[in-house]
Amino acid sequence: MTLQDLRLFLQIAKSGSLSAAARLFDLSPAAASASLKRLEAELAAPLFVRSTRSLRLTPEGETFLQYCRQGMQWLDEGRDVVATGRGLVRGQFLLSVPSDLGRNVLPEWMNDFQTRFPDLRLRLQATDRLSDLFREPVDAALRYGAPSDSSMVALPLAATNVRILCAAPAYLERTGPIERPEDLPGHNCLCFVLGDDIHNRWRFHRDGSACVIDVRGDRISDDGDIVRRWALAGIGIACKSALDVADDLIAGRLVALCQSWQGEPTPLNLICADRRQLTTTIRELRQHLSVRCDARLAALSTYLQRTGVAAH
Repeated sequence: MTLQDLRLFLQIAKSGSLSAAARLFDLSPAAASASLKRLEAELAAPLFVRSTRSLRLTPEGETFLQYCRQGMQWLDEGRDVVATGRGLVRGQFLLSVPSDLGRNVLPEWMNDFQTRFPDLRLRLQATDRLSDLFREPVDAALRYGAPSDSSMVALPLAATNVRILCAAPAYLERTGPIERPEDLPGHNCLCFVLGDDIHNRWRFHRDGSACVIDVRGDRISDDGDIVRRWALAGIGIACKSALDVADDLIAGRLVALCQSWQGEPTPLNLICADRRQLTTTIRELRQHLSVRCDARLAALSTYLQRTGVAAH
């Protein structure tokens, strides 16, 4: 099996004619037929049903065609990477992202990415609904936590990210300071729902001790950005990803609570359906986003340490 055999097979499938493919490759019909027979012998399966007037793929040929197309695409991309010293980041790319991060942080980061790679056409899908990467036309997704399907590939972007308990100064002026997680049941806690599960069990730990608090509030949303906006409006307490609320905490629009306790880990990952989707675009995007996540968390950590709060 040679690259020419594979390329000839793709051209025969495309044109539906062995002789036409042979002419394109400057081969005799006999040489093209021998190439196809070598490939079928290697696979131990017929790829085409041939007659004097027609040529069509067998079921085995249809299956192999999909893999062959993808494999040749990867090989061509690898050749270009070696030849030019850089990957090809171009074409349409659909990225599904969490609503809060997607609306308030990602647009600026992706603007920078597309400035570097102007041939990329980005579609950004901001939703907290868990996209089915096997059934939907999504190239990759940013999601907090490990994927529910272990067969997916999760590339870490912010492994140290945690949830931070926070509220607006206006809320704290009405209620007074909140020093312990045990105080939360007496407060209006703004809960987030994902699928059928309400995130109303908030977890904290300190010095090896764990604390789990069941909370209640008068508002629940399946959109993380709405929960954050309620907190900013002084309506209640939120338990949000540090990446989501970093700017609000540094600017003083929100205040970190229960300073001696650490919130639940919530790592951010770039998720693909399988390793065959790890294209140059995804590798470059991972690097781009990792650097910005690290800088965002470092700025927040510096601020919290200065004000007496441990970020992680």
